[in-house]
Amino acid sequence: MSGWSNGSSSLSYTSFLLVGFPGLQESRTLLVLPFLSLYLVIISANALVIYTVAAQQRLHQPMYALIALLLAVNICAATTVVPAMVFSFSNHFNRISLPRCLFQMFCIYFLIAFDCSILLVMALDRYVAICCPLRYPEIITTPLLTGLVGVAAARSTCIVAPVVGLASRVHFCRSNVIYHFACEHMALMKLSCGDISLNKTVGLAVRIFNRVLDMVLLGASYSHIIHAAFRISSAGARSKALNTCSSHLLVIFTVYSSTMSSSIVYRVARTTSQDVHNLLSAFYLLLPCLVNPIIYGAKTKEIRQHLPRLFLRAGP
Repeated sequence: MSGWSNGSSSLSYTSFLLVGFPGLQESRTLLVLPFLSLYLVIISANALVIYTVAAQQRLHQPMYALIALLLAVNICAATTVVPAMVFSFSNHFNRISLPRCLFQMFCIYFLIAFDCSILLVMALDRYVAICCPLRYPEIITTPLLTGLVGVAAARSTCIVAPVVGLASRVHFCRSNVIYHFACEHMALMKLSCGDISLNKTVGLAVRIFNRVLDMVLLGASYSHIIHAAFRISSAGARSKALNTCSSHLLVIFTVYSSTMSSSIVYRVARTTSQDVHNLLSAFYLLLPCLVNPIIYGAKTKEIRQHLPRLFLRAGP
């Protein structure tokens, strides 16, 4: 039978069918244009801010480099999910092999964790800039920033690897139909015919520990930052510092509120339809990708000032 492998203890599917939104199969083609348009807007908005940072010499500073990196992660996250989602809408099924499914799962959760890790690095950067402004150039150097980003990537890998590693050892013999638009962890685990209590426990523990630790660190950092900002004697410098903090805090709120609301609803509202769960998953994956460039483009003065110059330069 196609799609089966004979393991040591039981048969297991080696390929799966992603059905997107199972309750909307009759009208699935109507979803192609909205999600494709959303994807194009996400790519364009993030790429525009990244290009602005890259093209302007004055923006070649650690804070703007981190903003550009965060937005590049947004592009990667949207690209990991939306094209496959649109393909599943335009076709009856989207077939995916188990290795590709696990790789997609790793990419999705790695990018979410990496996004949060970059926010921690940005908090450290703002802490040094506002609390130790005179020593900022000698503390936040390019080698240090590169090392911190490397640590953030390694940390994100360590967070995700146990979840994906345990998933790769599961036998999937219940079905080969994933009622989701992507290889989401619990959507795949529902197809298991064995004991997945360890998978559930590790997945939940990793998510809670990661979120709680990040929120504690971010809360401590920004409480010190805001306290230091109010002690700045110059009204202009104080306003600039607080405006920078407000941009980062809005992004943090968007990222964490979307992920936490989806997790809570997924575990509490058991009677909610699968389509609602999938919609919430799309919401927490794509909302930060859409909102982050708008926040930084609108609230970061230096980026906002340089954006019109790019259009003027490109004009006739």
